[in-house]
Amino acid sequence: MHCFTHMKKMSDRKMSSRLLGSLIMGLMTINVAVATDAARPRLVVGIVVDQLRTDYLQYLQGLFGESGFKRLMKEGLYLQHVDFKADMNDPVAPTALLYTGNHANASGIPSARLFRVGESALTPVLEDRNSMGNFTRESLSPVNLRISTISDEVAIDGGGLTSVYAIAPDAQQAIIMAGHAGNCALWINDTDGKWSSTAYYRDFPDFITRRNQRNPLSSRLDTLSWRPLLPLDRYPGVPAQKRHYPFGYTFPLSDRDVYRRFKVSAPVNTEVTDVAIDALDNLRLGTREDGIDMLSVAYTAAPYKYVSDGDCRLELEDTYLRLDAQLGRLLQAIDRKVGLNNALIFLSSTGYYDDATPDDPKYHIPTGDVSLKRVESLLNSYLSAKYGNADYVSAIYGNQIYFDPRALESRTLALDRAQTEARDFLVKMSGIADARTLGQILSDTSEEGMRQRCGIDPKTAGDIFLTYLPGWNVVDDIRYPTTTTPVRAGMVSTPFFLLAPDVKAETIGIPVDAAVLAPTITSALHIRSPNGASRRPFNY
Repeated sequence: MHCFTHMKKMSDRKMSSRLLGSLIMGLMTINVAVATDAARPRLVVGIVVDQLRTDYLQYLQGLFGESGFKRLMKEGLYLQHVDFKADMNDPVAPTALLYTGNHANASGIPSARLFRVGESALTPVLEDRNSMGNFTRESLSPVNLRISTISDEVAIDGGGLTSVYAIAPDAQQAIIMAGHAGNCALWINDTDGKWSSTAYYRDFPDFITRRNQRNPLSSRLDTLSWRPLLPLDRYPGVPAQKRHYPFGYTFPLSDRDVYRRFKVSAPVNTEVTDVAIDALDNLRLGTREDGIDMLSVAYTAAPYKYVSDGDCRLELEDTYLRLDAQLGRLLQAIDRKVGLNNALIFLSSTGYYDDATPDDPKYHIPTGDVSLKRVESLLNSYLSAKYGNADYVSAIYGNQIYFDPRALESRTLALDRAQTEARDFLVKMSGIADARTLGQILSDTSEEGMRQRCGIDPKTAGDIFLTYLPGWNVVDDIRYPTTTTPVRAGMVSTPFFLLAPDVKAETIGIPVDAAVLAPTITSALHIRSPNGASRRPFNY
């Protein structure tokens, strides 16, 4: 019995040793697997496409090539419905949300322009008079961006030794994508078409200087034209009259707005891709073994505002087809120079859609014009009748009304009283659905209230916020040139793609909060998230 017991103990020890050995080997295997899976990409490419729509991607999918959107759909994570949780109306604010993981109250970027009451002026949100421009007179920098970005975290992770660049038609979008710690942000100058930057950044690439001197856009622009890429019968859902009168746009240098027109047209995407590929070549991005480089690129899929007949459907479909080709060019260049197995690529829309075309009265849809100049005049007259003559309204910008503190003080009119009076008066005007004070918005915890709240920065917000009736047109006749913006509240689905070696191909149709995208990207890069990121990474 004792012998049996001894033999059993010996057997148990041997069995334990075998189990322990197996466990150790298993752990070693797991560690090796983790080490292999945790290998980080050498290059991250961020792509932001203004007003890209999920339904158009699905609608035109059969006409796309194999190396652009189809590749992202087949090989990457595809989120079909990204919710930006706020009403966006330009590419600057959503780009800030995408790159920081937080909204305007944290980032300080509610829109492309801000009205600064102290200066009584409408200025770019990133204006910085202490930063001179390179190949531009614009004074811009990221100093007004209050929190860090994906690109900042990439630069910090690399100890400042990695390369971080951004390329975009729009100056402020480029700066947000480059962040505070980037090497350089590049954009197209509105006045002469040169690729420009700000002296805030330490680098200005030699290849850009050469491009501006030897092959400037000004020397090529008046030879460019934009015409349908395909035979007209291949474009689906196009009205019959458009098939008989195909579009054709040129960019004559005699037009003082020619560069602004070009920057919102489909051909600008080709120019952006050319510069992005030059950056990959000349800056040797993604060739480091000990760090992550980053290249951010901005494209447009926005309806062309300068259509001749008000119907931009054919132009829009053509824009998507051309964009798909440029995306394919960029992905192929990345594959050749770095290898897609060494890269992480994300692509996002900007979460809004502005077709810029009022409904024709012949369809009898209730409509009308809200003149901002008239709103300002009537509100001033109303308050003057009650409290004495003064220009109480300092400015109206978009849906925000700013009071002049000096005028209120001169008539001993408290701000909260002025807000209440203005609100009660404005809601009675044609075309205005609601008027709310800043205080009302900040205290409103409803879904609609939170949506309004996410879109503003209380430090720079107006005193009254207007909600316009759908179908009406907001006419900004205060500033030159006069602009007309149709009001639409219809939901438009916007996509997001993530392509990386350790991200499985999957299509997800449930809505996803845009605030999770930045921490999701940094999590996939195995670096820390931006310091203001408000949500956990998406569990893909």
